Amino acid sequence: MHHHHHHIPIEQDDALRAKDIYRVTIWGGVVNVLLIIIKFLAGFFGRSSAMIADAVHSFSDFITDVIVLLFVKISNKPADADHAYGHGKYETLATTFVGVILLGVGLMLAYEGAIKIVRVMQGEILPCPEKVALWAALASIALKEITYQFTARVGKKINSQAVIANAWHHRSDAFSSIGTGLGIAGAILLGDKWTVLDPIAAVVVSIFIIVAAVKIIKQALDELLEKSLDETVQNEIRTIVEQDKDVSELHHLRTRRVGNHYAIEMHLRMPGATTLYEAHAHSMQLELKLKQHFGAHTHVGIHIEPTKINGKYSNPEDCPC
Repeated sequence: MHHHHHHIPIEQDDALRAKDIYRVTIWGGVVNVLLIIIKFLAGFFGRSSAMIADAVHSFSDFITDVIVLLFVKISNKPADADHAYGHGKYETLATTFVGVILLGVGLMLAYEGAIKIVRVMQGEILPCPEKVALWAALASIALKEITYQFTARVGKKINSQAVIANAWHHRSDAFSSIGTGLGIAGAILLGDKWTVLDPIAAVVVSIFIIVAAVKIIKQALDELLEKSLDETVQNEIRTIVEQDKDVSELHHLRTRRVGNHYAIEMHLRMPGATTLYEAHAHSMQLELKLKQHFGAHTHVGIHIEPTKINGKYSNPEDCPC
């Protein structure tokens, strides 16, 4: 969570982050386009409906690559007159879209698999797929798991939900190919009765995909709906602020996420006799400490009030001390 590279100027930091996102996402896109072609041909010539479904999955995966690229471009625009808090939420919106597409893919796979299973139970025999479809499935598993690994690694490194969500898309494609591979291998090795392994595997896989999608969507929506940061983070903020002996009664602490950064606002009290100059020095100090802890992009808003004596604000000049 904590950024340890404060010596890099902020603009450059953001530019590097965008570069990382572009790099992994474009590689992911290249892998996807290759797989769409391979799977579609293998499914068509190898008579495997699961392989065709798999091609569709890779296609949805490619769409999410495009979404991530478009939105990250917008997210990394610096704050401007119309977006004083920067454009971080665009990345979150992209994450939401990616999650929704993933959910759609999961539900579609589950539905199609279920229909086929019902047909088999009614006595229909699914066509037996050819070996070419099996090779395509194996190639897809290998390529996609590798793509998942390097995409997830970058996503965690730069703390980007959109990239992590996209990595899950790659992995869901690998899962779906495992299912397809099992079904095809089962049918080839065990004979026609076992082609039902194909749709069964598809349904199992789709459950994984649906669970991942729901998690991704929930996280993104929490941010879009201004959910506060969790308790532990709020307590960390309190601890940092309360180290300052002149500050009392931290109240109205408000926190939220903006893209991959935190926004923190609070009210503090200081003795009424504190000069404006000193009060400002204190709040600058606190702002600095919070930014060191939570990253240079943290948005900090501090509102200072005089301490109350007997429940009222009192003018230090009237004080009989």
